Amino acid sequence: MQLNRSCLTDRAPWEQAGVTLPGFDWEAMCRQTREAPTWIHFGAGNIFRGFIAALQQDLLEQGLVTGGILAADTFDYEIIDKIYDPHDAMTLLVSMMPDGSMDKKVVASIAKGLRAGKAFGQDLETLKEAFRSPSLQMISFTITEKGYALRNISGDFFPFVLNDFANGPDNCSHAMSLVTALLYERFRCGGCPLAVVSMDNCSHNGEKLRSSILTVSRKWLENGYVTEEFDQWLQNEEMVSFPWSMIDKITPRPASVVQQALTEKGIEDMAPVVTSKNTFIAPFVNAEAPQYLVIEDRFPNGRPPLEKAGVYMTDRDTVNNTEKMKVTTCLNPLHTALAVYGCLLGYESIAAEMNDARLTALVNGVGYREGLPVVVDPKILSPKAFIDEVVQQRLPNPFIPDTPQRIATDTSQKIPIRFGETIKSYVDREDLDPADLTYIPLVLAGWLRYLLAVDDEGKPMACSSDPMLEQLQAQLSAVEFGKPETAAEDVLKPILSNETLFAVNLYNVGLAGKVTDYFRRMLAGPGAVAKTLEAVVGSP
Repeated sequence: MQLNRSCLTDRAPWEQAGVTLPGFDWEAMCRQTREAPTWIHFGAGNIFRGFIAALQQDLLEQGLVTGGILAADTFDYEIIDKIYDPHDAMTLLVSMMPDGSMDKKVVASIAKGLRAGKAFGQDLETLKEAFRSPSLQMISFTITEKGYALRNISGDFFPFVLNDFANGPDNCSHAMSLVTALLYERFRCGGCPLAVVSMDNCSHNGEKLRSSILTVSRKWLENGYVTEEFDQWLQNEEMVSFPWSMIDKITPRPASVVQQALTEKGIEDMAPVVTSKNTFIAPFVNAEAPQYLVIEDRFPNGRPPLEKAGVYMTDRDTVNNTEKMKVTTCLNPLHTALAVYGCLLGYESIAAEMNDARLTALVNGVGYREGLPVVVDPKILSPKAFIDEVVQQRLPNPFIPDTPQRIATDTSQKIPIRFGETIKSYVDREDLDPADLTYIPLVLAGWLRYLLAVDDEGKPMACSSDPMLEQLQAQLSAVEFGKPETAAEDVLKPILSNETLFAVNLYNVGLAGKVTDYFRRMLAGPGAVAKTLEAVVGSP
């Protein structure tokens, strides 16, 4: 059995294998999407294929929409070449249940995968045509936090961004520049309204997206590439809105046990690929079943009835409170804490870490003791119930093959949101003192220790990719394993005072000394990380 359009006609073997197939007219969906596109999504990875595309499939199954989604990738074009094209843009979604069972279905709501880059003229022209269409209601994004970044850790524009400013809309490469150029195409063809929706897992995602696009537009305006009218159109949120959102679903790297199970069912060519940009991806997506998406309901050109697929459509304050609950308290900080210490302690599974009493004490401390006191209840979801589900069901699920190494990717981009926002909340509250925090500074110290690329046994350890990794490791180059005294203040101060990294100056909020102390203790020699953990959170 091949995962492509053939499965829609030869259905019996798939159904015998326990796979749910689409019930809508796939050919008609593709045709409708070409003729009157309504939704383009940037970021063709697992969270899109395993969650967002499945929402549109739900609406197609209910007969509430007739078109699908155009998926574009701005970073790794091999995803389109090796995963989308061979399978007619279909995905086999495998939901991993806590009892070990697998719920399998083919997601076929993506009409086409496109390579969004200047080297791919035909794909780029398809995108331009879609942007010109008055029917287009929304473009959305899952390109990770770093996809919106125009500046480096020092606050300077990246060289490739400066090149985009100089070269203009017809010769740009960064995702934000490319999208701005496509918006300019829409403006020049009548300027129909549009919603520009970040669905990325970061705080105030719509605000970040809007800021980056407006920055590109203004630089192009200064350089004579776009008009003042275009820049004003972008700033008018009655024409171009930037709704905020909160998304939550764990979609880890493809697991060999899932591939094997699918192969045993007779489904062919399920092997993952590793692209030249180190994307590990497969024709299937294995994911947990729980999922949440909350979106600010501001769509000036209409939208799909996403609430009929389980999406919370609400106001900005509710989105902000829900996102802050999840990203700064109830899930993401716990994930990062497990990622940092899991790598240092040699774990290869998030679920396995939850069997370590020291690490469960750490995540309980970060979440319940230090996070929940500053959560604003979003009302649509209970923070306590949410974190209970995370700690008691989601993170310990042994059938979710998530790894600390995956979660540790891009940690420098996550730290200011996942921990800095909570620290800032403590600063703002008269009844709380950030200097009293214990578990959060322990995580920050663990991250610095992680950056040395030496595990707790003193052996070399690979660090996950991170746009700031090289720069931070250079700043820590004088620090030596086994020599706590090398973590001198003149080495650490440029890092601990960097508000880009932590959202605050750790010296100003009374936490630099605590982070420094924990960090130095973790440098003492083999086993020092475990000993420091035990001393602070308690012995297993």
